[in-house]
Amino acid sequence: METKRHPEYQYLDLCQDILDHATRQEDQGTGDVTHSVFGRQIRFDLAHEFPLLTTKKVFWKAVIHELYWFISGQSNVQYLAKNGVHIWDDYPYRIYREKISKGLMPEMTKEDFVKKLIEDDTFAKEHGELKHIYGELWRRWPATDGRNVDQLAWAVEELRHDPNAHNVIVTSWNPQYLYGMALPEEALRFPICHNMYQLSIQHEKVCLQLYQRSADIFLGVPFNIASYALLTHIVARALGREAGEFIHTFGDVHVYENHIEQVKEQMGREPRPFPQISLDASVKSIDDFRPEHVTLTGYDPHPAIKAELALVGGKSSSEWKEFIRKKKASIQ
Repeated sequence: METKRHPEYQYLDLCQDILDHATRQEDQGTGDVTHSVFGRQIRFDLAHEFPLLTTKKVFWKAVIHELYWFISGQSNVQYLAKNGVHIWDDYPYRIYREKISKGLMPEMTKEDFVKKLIEDDTFAKEHGELKHIYGELWRRWPATDGRNVDQLAWAVEELRHDPNAHNVIVTSWNPQYLYGMALPEEALRFPICHNMYQLSIQHEKVCLQLYQRSADIFLGVPFNIASYALLTHIVARALGREAGEFIHTFGDVHVYENHIEQVKEQMGREPRPFPQISLDASVKSIDDFRPEHVTLTGYDPHPAIKAELALVGGKSSSEWKEFIRKKKASIQ
């Protein structure tokens, strides 16, 4: 009898694909070097298991708190910091550093900045807000006529009324705020990487396909898989259905050059059984969801593998002006 291959090998095979076939690329702004392939896909059947990778430990607490942050429409990092999730701290602190350089704010270390975000609501309101981030764009998309469009609520209701709908897309990709099309003062300060997802009901189950335009295979992708798999379960619950497939489609998927040895270490590990999740019975809509409503069982991963996080995206106004100057010079 043939044994079914563990679904995590899709991820490990993609890592090998990158090491074998990648194009070496260098970021013009940061100098970071990546090894990239373009146009790949992996898929997981959520009806049987939850794809929280086991070949290294994934920071589950951050997955559920960040997803709640998105679903609840929040865009201030204070919530995450208060809950011990610090994956977004660098972005508001970088903006604060710009104000220090202009003499507008007193000197402050990152540690003190985060502490003040947590303890001082007024300070957090002024310095912890990130404009045009996922929570805002999922739940409060700023329409040109002044309305706020709740894409996620619309998506759920569209599928409720028309289970055969082909148009159920939630997007975070707004050209008004993207580098080459935005005014310098409106340009994003952080990357919109997982930029669009589509929902569909197939064989009575809710399926979700994510398009991720840029993906850090080692640090980001394990996190993204778990987050969108959980989102699929939450939407399915809101519709009174079971979760089906999560399909993860990539544009540019890459390994940072300084992560290659860590990737090789992970590839040498044998996948363990995926865990299971359950949602509390009180979750009947997307707005009912809270992090404490998710129970994870049977997660027995290999140890975490540390690697340096690259802070990408989000030019400051001075960086933006220099970027435009160089672009203009290059075409003259």
